[in-house]
Amino acid sequence: MQNEVLDVLKSRRAIRKFRPEQINAEELNAVLQCGIYAPTACGRQSPVVIAVQDSEAVATVAALNAKFTASQNNPYYGAPTILLVLYDPDLALSEETAVLDCAAVCTNMLNAAEAAGLGSCWIHRCRDMFACPEGKALLRQWGLKDTLHGVASMALGYTDGDKPAPKARKTDYIVRI
Repeated sequence: MQNEVLDVLKSRRAIRKFRPEQINAEELNAVLQCGIYAPTACGRQSPVVIAVQDSEAVATVAALNAKFTASQNNPYYGAPTILLVLYDPDLALSEETAVLDCAAVCTNMLNAAEAAGLGSCWIHRCRDMFACPEGKALLRQWGLKDTLHGVASMALGYTDGDKPAPKARKTDYIVRI
């Protein structure tokens, strides 16, 4: 079966090198819109997506994430846009479903980025970032509740170079009964 959506889902790759120029508003909005249409438990929409494009704020978020890794490199690979996916515990059915809701939102946005011709990469340590005092202060600075829980973040921008080749799929990935 040939289908454009299926092709996008199979061709998306994690991008770890970005051009410095900022993506445009139309591209960002397309990615964000796909995120907010991801499924959520009981339709409660507990995720909150924060789009960070201000260069100073991008550097602050990257530095905060870097505190939780041993690497000296930029954990967002120089992407000009960072998307943060957190959840509001007041809206969540449970912590488990809220984490899954945020994962669905992030996955939709990663796939939307591919469809829009952008590069993206899921970045971990969002939970640590917004559980620490600096992360809570950042949320307050942005006018958000510091009770939000971080789940996922992603680097977003124009790819600098070739898209990596896919790794071979393991032979026992699918089990049919």
